[in-house]
Amino acid sequence: MVMIMFHDRDDVPDRRTGAWENRTGPDNVAGMTKLRDELWSSIEDVYAKILDHPFLGGLTDGTLPREAFRYYVIQDSHYLNDYARALAVCAAKAPTNADTAMFCAHAGGAIAVEQELHAGFLADFGISAEEAAATPVSPTTRAYTSYLLAVCYGGSFAEALGAVLPCYWIYARVGEALLEKSSPDPLYQRWIGTYGGAEFQEIVAAVLELTDRIGADLSTAERDRMREHFVTTSRYEWMFWDAAWRREAWPV
Repeated sequence: MVMIMFHDRDDVPDRRTGAWENRTGPDNVAGMTKLRDELWSSIEDVYAKILDHPFLGGLTDGTLPREAFRYYVIQDSHYLNDYARALAVCAAKAPTNADTAMFCAHAGGAIAVEQELHAGFLADFGISAEEAAATPVSPTTRAYTSYLLAVCYGGSFAEALGAVLPCYWIYARVGEALLEKSSPDPLYQRWIGTYGGAEFQEIVAAVLELTDRIGADLSTAERDRMREHFVTTSRYEWMFWDAAWRREAWPV
């Protein structure tokens, strides 16, 4: 889902120095398995299928039907409304004031991006904010956001983080992968550039650092529950792209 959050940190690493290397990838250091490594290993097969999906292939070779991308952007605006609320719950449950401030900023950023969609990609298709809001929420979008909110409201902070993390992390990894290929279509290249860019990668790196920090204090049972939600919402990420590819609609 489209999700750029803005921040005012002045300690962003310089990519030219190599400080960016592997910021959002697995991070196995000195033989110690960090929580991020454990989580990522649980979805390697899902991620491989995401990269292999024809929706993403169509973005990079320019063959993705415009109607599929239009469907995706509209459903993304629906998703972001609930994702912002999920991040706000994460903020309320976060372990430190700094973590709370980070998720509050991200929640506000998600709302801002939803509004910017109407002035950007949606405007490119001639879709008004009213028309997008009136478009039915798809079955997959409804299922994904319902699950996300249920976990965030009803679970621990670790469980909530596990549920929201794929939207950060998978998009960062996909953005990097697609940026290497680029697209001959200016509209799709603009979308790709959003996620492969330095700002979004730094945001995701901060969330992964938090993931590793809380992982050191989680019991085996807590890690298992967090991983279960992480895997589930990673599957929903694949399903979201697939729903756009198929232009999924309610059967009845």
